[in-house]
Amino acid sequence: MGLWTGQRKGDLLQLPWSGYDGTFIRLRQRKTDMRVAIPVGGPLKAALDATRKVGWIILVNHHGRPWLTNTFGRGWREACRKAGVTGLTFHDLRATAVTRVSLAGCTVPEIAAITGHSLAGVARILDAHYLHRDLHRDPALAASAIRKLEENVRRSTLQTNLQTGDNS
Repeated sequence: MGLWTGQRKGDLLQLPWSGYDGTFIRLRQRKTDMRVAIPVGGPLKAALDATRKVGWIILVNHHGRPWLTNTFGRGWREACRKAGVTGLTFHDLRATAVTRVSLAGCTVPEIAAITGHSLAGVARILDAHYLHRDLHRDPALAASAIRKLEENVRRSTLQTNLQTGDNS
């Protein structure tokens, strides 16, 4: 859930089933009081839909009880150890989510709408911590930007022509 939503551990550990409607995860972030409505991507939707509801909270421990923050942390570290993953905290998934959707072509405002970060916060993550600086000069990203610009100009010109009656 962290990777597909970009949300903080505490918010996900308290997310009730009522916050998932099959299409969106809706929650109010405790730290910022920001409300977010996150469209649920296919892999997360499949996992959630296949999860047996044993209580009102989505993420429960092996006893079917809501996780306590400290026991979740121990479980997370143990799962990472078993998977051979080192030096990764759950919070790192938040920034990884930002990076993944950026690399998929999302804009900073689109990313902020998912994660609840400020625009400056998203930019800071992308610039300073998680995207290698060479990616900012990636020809594929530059080509994508120009395609979007051309499409926007085309739409604007078409809209102007429709408004003025110019069919050229």
